[in-house]
Amino acid sequence: MNTPLSWIKAYVPELDVTAQEYTDGMTLSGTKVEGYEQLDGDLDKIVVGKILKIEKHPDADKLIVCQVQITEEGDTVQIVTGAPNVKEGDIVPVVLEGGRVAGGHDGSKTPGGIKIKKGKLRGVESCGMMCSIEEMGSSKDMYPDAPDNGIYIFSDIPAYDGIRIGSSAVEALGLNDVVFEYEITSNRVDCFGVLGIAREAAATFGKSFHPPVVKVSGNHENAADYISVEIQDKDLCSRYVARIVKNIKLGPSPLWMQRKLAACGIRPINNLVDITNYVMEEYSQPMHAYDLNLVAGKKIIVRRGKDGEEFQTLDGQVRKIDSSVLMICDGEKPVGIAGIMGGENSKITDMVNTLLFEAACFNGTNIRLSGKKLGLRTDAAAKFEKGLDPNTAMEAINRACQLIEELGAGEVVGGAVDIYPTARTSRRVPFRADRTNKILGTSIDKETMIGYFKKIDLDYDETTGEVIVPSWRQDVESQADLDEEVARFYGYDNIPTTLPTGEATTGKLSFKLRVENMARNIAEQFGFNEGMNYSFESPKVFDKLLIPAGDKLRENVVISNPPGEDFSIMRTVSLNGMLNSLSTNFNRRNKNVRLYELGNIYLPKALPLTELPEERMQFTLGMYGSGDFFDLKGVVEEFLEKVGMKKLVSYDPKAGKTYFHPGRQANIIYENTVIGYMGEVHPDVLDNYEIGEKAYAAVLDMPEIVSRAAFDVKYKGIARYPAVSRDISMVMPRKILAGDVEAVLRKNGGQILESYHLFDIYEGSQIKEGYKSMAYSISFRAKDRTLEDKDVTQVMKRILDGLSKLGVELRQ
Repeated sequence: MNTPLSWIKAYVPELDVTAQEYTDGMTLSGTKVEGYEQLDGDLDKIVVGKILKIEKHPDADKLIVCQVQITEEGDTVQIVTGAPNVKEGDIVPVVLEGGRVAGGHDGSKTPGGIKIKKGKLRGVESCGMMCSIEEMGSSKDMYPDAPDNGIYIFSDIPAYDGIRIGSSAVEALGLNDVVFEYEITSNRVDCFGVLGIAREAAATFGKSFHPPVVKVSGNHENAADYISVEIQDKDLCSRYVARIVKNIKLGPSPLWMQRKLAACGIRPINNLVDITNYVMEEYSQPMHAYDLNLVAGKKIIVRRGKDGEEFQTLDGQVRKIDSSVLMICDGEKPVGIAGIMGGENSKITDMVNTLLFEAACFNGTNIRLSGKKLGLRTDAAAKFEKGLDPNTAMEAINRACQLIEELGAGEVVGGAVDIYPTARTSRRVPFRADRTNKILGTSIDKETMIGYFKKIDLDYDETTGEVIVPSWRQDVESQADLDEEVARFYGYDNIPTTLPTGEATTGKLSFKLRVENMARNIAEQFGFNEGMNYSFESPKVFDKLLIPAGDKLRENVVISNPPGEDFSIMRTVSLNGMLNSLSTNFNRRNKNVRLYELGNIYLPKALPLTELPEERMQFTLGMYGSGDFFDLKGVVEEFLEKVGMKKLVSYDPKAGKTYFHPGRQANIIYENTVIGYMGEVHPDVLDNYEIGEKAYAAVLDMPEIVSRAAFDVKYKGIARYPAVSRDISMVMPRKILAGDVEAVLRKNGGQILESYHLFDIYEGSQIKEGYKSMAYSISFRAKDRTLEDKDVTQVMKRILDGLSKLGVELRQ
């Protein structure tokens, strides 16, 4: 967003600040100025001169010697030039001896300018230089009346009639100006127009704001007799205003308008185009004009495009349209892409007699997406994307029609066709001055705050204590926004340094994070390193993990705009990332690798999605090299112990996980609930991931862990009575699990059973085939007495009886 200072001063005439003062003041009040350019920064001692006499150079065929008047009193200088387009009587810009120009006639600029010195050209003295527009630092694009090659001649342009000899040529060309570049945030749509910037400048520097007085113009006819408008898609077009101008007279726009547009970087074209651009810059309201004679049926229909429809835009390109693109159509065909660009079939030509002016408000998101889809971005689209205020449309189109009448560009037809289904009204925001002072740490009185609001056209209702916010201030929605308005006009640099009030509280981690930290501590204590894997995965993961078709894990969330097929779904199982990491380490010849991850899986509640999926944190452990299933089981049990889950943990070997070895896997069960699973990775899965040795993995469902964890510590005194130990060695069929044996120990051990420990498992030649040997050390202790041998013997008998029912025998 660029604006010249002269345009700001047109609405804030009392503004008298330097460029740096303006930059600092506006930035401190919230309208950040990125920088500025002094258009005449490299121009000095350039006046309006008149060529009185031209003679041929005695020693050069392409040079001429000019006598140029440079003051009203008749003072002259001699200038030698090679310009082909000058003649006696021409009025031209002249840089005097010791003056500076911005650059060369080829348009190149020299930092600091080029100083003009008195000298001789082929033996003839020359005391200055006549300038082209390029040497003045501009171009023919911004000064369309400038010659293609040669000196800029004021006297060839009627608008400069009456220009005084000796006056500033820089001022006459409108180059005595400063152009400011702003960084406007997207929520301040009003500041994308010069009027919004001027309003901010007036409030910042305490000056009065004088917006243009817009008068509704037009003859005694009615625009509704010329055109009708229908909005079919009201969600994409909130307002459409149409006005008619007939008896069009195309021509150049006045110099003051050309200079303001040029300072904003907009090339002047003709009066009609320049008026629409001028109003767009002034109000931040794009407009478009159609040749009414090319609008079929004298009807405008705002509708979505049709899939496969083709449309040729003003740039000559044929574009394919679909139903997501909003189109402006007449009674037969599309005539424009709403908010982006008009069509070749309704463009304004030199033959235009009656035109249709359009000022509308379109859905910003749709304009952005449509422009991106079509590969088409325009100044108008850039403004619509921000989300314009529909209430500005009528004032902007009336301003354009007013300028048309003032500049004699045509006859405005009375009235307007205004389709505005749901009018946007002002908002009311409750305001408390004491709350503002409390937040800012200030003691500003309420009247001063209200004064700040009124400077920026925010009214205050004394009866309700509410600030009335106009529709164009879309950013003011709450008390906090009003606090900000007070702060920026009071001055951030004026707000004193104060200590925060309120009670201090001790910060700490949430219980969930404490459990997760314990998981990290335990894993790292056992030599595991933390890894992080993508939540986006490929659908091929399920095949690599041997997950069968129809399995619940294959129900996943598909990403709408994935970066590729390998990252097109949200993961429903955490093992793929872990196995990929183990595979990377294995193929880089790293030995004895142990990794863990704390990351989410994403389980859809229903497909297709009707709500966000369930996110469940998983504690995943994976390893290969030294260590086996039982080492991993020990890590799991240590973690459960440390988070306070001290009740019995059991293991169900019928886990049914296809990615684990069928005989070396188990669900981890706590309080009759599966809280995770573990096992040796299936050999086929190892092949899929190119891991050349046995690997083991465990997954704990953290929501189940967190809901059962506790960090409460309960003290138990040291036992007062001695323990009695018994060791038993047993032979049993292989199908009997250690868990089955331990269940008998717990059931029949009674209250004096203190602990048991499996210290040996043997399968070999000394045991018959199909059997195994297991040995336990069992400890007994009573809390109130010393145990006698008979007490232990009775309990051991019950244990042995229970084991024999399982098919377990004592090893002889």
